[in-house]
Amino acid sequence: MEGGGDSGAGSSRRKRQAERRSSRCHAEAPPAEETVLEIEMEEEDEVPAVDVKTARKALEDAMKTRERLEGMGFGEILRMDRMRPDPALTEALCSKWDSEVTAFIFPWGHMIPSLEDVSQVTGLRVYGCPMSGFTYPGYSELAHRLLVLAEELGAKADLDLHRFLILFLGRLLFATRGDAVHCQFLPLLEELDEVGGYAWGAAFLVHQFDSLSASERQTSTSGFFSFLQVWTYLHLPALRRGILARPDLVPIARRWDPCRDTRTLSDQLASLQEAIDYYPQLDVVWQSYLEEGDEGQPWLVQARPYFGRSVWVHALNLVLPLHLHLCQRSLGLRQSAVEFPSQDRTPRPGRSFRGLHDTTDWWTWLERRHRFGPCCTRKCRTERQPSWRELEQVRRAAVADASSSGVAGSSQSDLEDRLAVAVRRAEETQADLAEREIALRAATDRATELQGQVDSVAGERNQLHIRAEAAEARVTEVTRELVTLQVQGSSVDQEELV
Repeated sequence: MEGGGDSGAGSSRRKRQAERRSSRCHAEAPPAEETVLEIEMEEEDEVPAVDVKTARKALEDAMKTRERLEGMGFGEILRMDRMRPDPALTEALCSKWDSEVTAFIFPWGHMIPSLEDVSQVTGLRVYGCPMSGFTYPGYSELAHRLLVLAEELGAKADLDLHRFLILFLGRLLFATRGDAVHCQFLPLLEELDEVGGYAWGAAFLVHQFDSLSASERQTSTSGFFSFLQVWTYLHLPALRRGILARPDLVPIARRWDPCRDTRTLSDQLASLQEAIDYYPQLDVVWQSYLEEGDEGQPWLVQARPYFGRSVWVHALNLVLPLHLHLCQRSLGLRQSAVEFPSQDRTPRPGRSFRGLHDTTDWWTWLERRHRFGPCCTRKCRTERQPSWRELEQVRRAAVADASSSGVAGSSQSDLEDRLAVAVRRAEETQADLAEREIALRAATDRATELQGQVDSVAGERNQLHIRAEAAEARVTEVTRELVTLQVQGSSVDQEELV
């Protein structure tokens, strides 16, 4: 019994201690409403004050920057969504590229991306001033002045635009392998008001050609290859590598999405190469833009005079030709699939050219070496073929001399003189052809005039002949009447005698 009393006392003691602890906790805990009020007060204190003027100014600056980019001709390409790359397709295209003629060589013939493709697919301007200027051995001073000192001078808007353009051009339009951003376009960006006057679309096409040629010596490709993907969707639709998701948008690159392929890259590449080798020729689309209009696309209206022309396109130290005569079916002309012999490689300035290590004025270089003049493009005339053969012989001799003697200074000057003589002969031949054309036109006009005179004389002669025939018929009729009268008179005389 005693043990039971002790246990009851112990349990009651524990109950009293538990009650005291619970009452103490209730006393220390604040009311729930007060806690909520404290939390709300803390949240209100953490909310920063909004400066309406600063936000409005930032919005106005962003709108002005967007308007300036629109005026430069980059608005359409900046509206494009990021397209998923298709490395298998681009590598399959690179395997068909011939850097000698700057064209794709397919089993059905040559195909070349043209200025019309660039304008229709990307919306870039292919007309304007050529992208020819100066290249420097280093750009640190110019980059410091345009990208750093501008902030100290307070030109924040120009500073941000300069930085954006150098990243946009160096990492998107004219991207190269690696993470480095080249500053070769900085001299063209120095005057922002003149940026919109350059033919950025033509320069973009040159860079595409150069990247395709460089891919022959590399294991991977570089550059803005969304253009080549969409070009393939349009001209080789039977490959089924793209989906037409938004058919009403412009430029055309905004309409397409690449198809997903879960196979490995090697399997995709092998399948694409086989599909291209056995591609049905009747499914090749040579003219993809016959049903496309110009409505809402002002860049197409001004670019149409440059479509369908064999021209030279410029991008600083890169100058490459468009051999559209190799794919005349893209111009709506008839042409059979003809294999052209490979041409000897003509040395041209590239990324390893000495102009990148010295300050070079490419305007002077072009006028002295190729006589391109200040125009962005110049039509290739067939009348110059004999003279260009001489130029080709001189270039081949230059390559042979360079390989045998290491291109000594005296031989180089001699070769330059010979090249200048050949160019002079070409110019003289062109002038002679122009004079002959004028003389031929004058002779044609004179022959036309003489033929008109001959026709008028023949007409008068025919009229005289008709008049003579009418007079002869009249004389015959009068003679008949006279004979009739004579017969009647003799019969009357005989009656009177009787």
